[in-house]
Amino acid sequence: MHILTAAQTRAADQATIQAERITSTDLMERAAMALSEWLLDRLARQAVHIFCGPGNNGGDGLVIARHLHHAGHAVHVWLLPANAYSSDFTANRQRLPTDVPCAELDVQRLPPLPAGTVLVDALFGTGLTRVLTDDAATLVHYINQAHLPVVAVDIPSGLFADAPQPADSPVVAARFTVSFELPKLAFLLPQNAQWVGEWHLLPISLDKKFIHSLPVDNYFVEAAFLRGRLPYRGKFSHKGTFGHALLLAGSKGKIGAAVLASRACLHAGVGLLTTRVPAVGYDILQTSAPEAMTLVDPAQDHITELPDLKPYAAVGIGPGLGQDDVSCKVLRQLLQEATVPLVLDADALNLLGTHRDILDLLPPDSLLTPHPKEFERLIGEPARDDYHRLEQLRGFAQQRRCYCVLKGAYTALATPEGVLYFNSTGNPGMATGGSGDVLTGLLLALRADKRLSALDAALLGLYAHGRAGDLAALETGQAGLVAGDIVCFIGPVLHELTTPVLGL
Repeated sequence: MHILTAAQTRAADQATIQAERITSTDLMERAAMALSEWLLDRLARQAVHIFCGPGNNGGDGLVIARHLHHAGHAVHVWLLPANAYSSDFTANRQRLPTDVPCAELDVQRLPPLPAGTVLVDALFGTGLTRVLTDDAATLVHYINQAHLPVVAVDIPSGLFADAPQPADSPVVAARFTVSFELPKLAFLLPQNAQWVGEWHLLPISLDKKFIHSLPVDNYFVEAAFLRGRLPYRGKFSHKGTFGHALLLAGSKGKIGAAVLASRACLHAGVGLLTTRVPAVGYDILQTSAPEAMTLVDPAQDHITELPDLKPYAAVGIGPGLGQDDVSCKVLRQLLQEATVPLVLDADALNLLGTHRDILDLLPPDSLLTPHPKEFERLIGEPARDDYHRLEQLRGFAQQRRCYCVLKGAYTALATPEGVLYFNSTGNPGMATGGSGDVLTGLLLALRADKRLSALDAALLGLYAHGRAGDLAALETGQAGLVAGDIVCFIGPVLHELTTPVLGL
């Protein structure tokens, strides 16, 4: 799914109008009707107060008011004073039934908002390019101080769709943001969560051919986006078909990380798995992941030697590894000698951040999976804001010719070409120790499968990890979710994603 800029979204609207030979008012009616139906499915008999700006976002609000009124809801419309109004706003102002209360706001005497009222924010849309001031800013503060549920039309008023938000700028704090067809980049960033709330997309049949023709470097990954990327397992497949992976993980007190990554790799369908652990982890791993072959390091508490890499189709390193000097030497040797795909996580990333000369040894197409703090160590400087962090991520992947995952809500994957893919699955219950180790094992299994490209393996792994977490949370609840629960649902999720034979 494409993530368009505000300008591209306006162009898609115009392309749809031209392709279907309709008017802009017709398209506005379509979008606002869809949002009205969304509201009607959720409203009880609450009164609805709709705040309309002078542009097309306000026109959407007027259409919504008309449809809610016809459905029997008590609707009040409040207009923000302006010197000029858009033509579609004016057309829908004229179509508003005369018995719908509609008045221009006096910001010195703002209307009371009774308890139980639902507010609809239709003040400003994606065309906004400056911080709200004067009457608009006063109204936004008033709406936020009412502490009533707010539904934002398309985007919360005052929020920029694809640019950093200036500090302390007034933005409507919506409980729900209901947008159309495609997500906005602003919806996917932590710094905007306080304003966007829970967001939803409604289809309005924008011209798909035109949308797909637009040059974009941001994508939102859903199941449909992955269709056909995970091949069907043929009847005559064998262990070699799905690869032999090597996992370098664990140190004294952190063998659990090696166990979780190993179990995830096995449940993700790897053909064979060898896990290298220090001697302290031998009994633990043999007992908890008997399907994995355990390769014991000579040292008791840390991995100190790199095994022969010839048998392996992919290598993962980092979960529970520790940052001992001898483990750092193993990482350096791995980067120098590896000729197969690498997956680096946790302490492997911390070692790269500490010993930046090793970072220069990173082979092309390596897959790195940092959380934000680990990524900051890799970059060597903090981000100014979430948009800057995304540009850092994009630039890092391009410079290092690697695939880099920035973990979190809507986990972002950057490619060597500088494209960003945002994952749609996952939940806050996955913010728990060991969840990243599970992701490492899952990605390692997919990188060992030679049928998959580096990009497809990464996209499928991120989606499957989040989806497995979502399925697990249905049984455990988010608060009760632990990393081992995620492992149990990896197989069912990959089955969901597998291409059926003959498309049946």
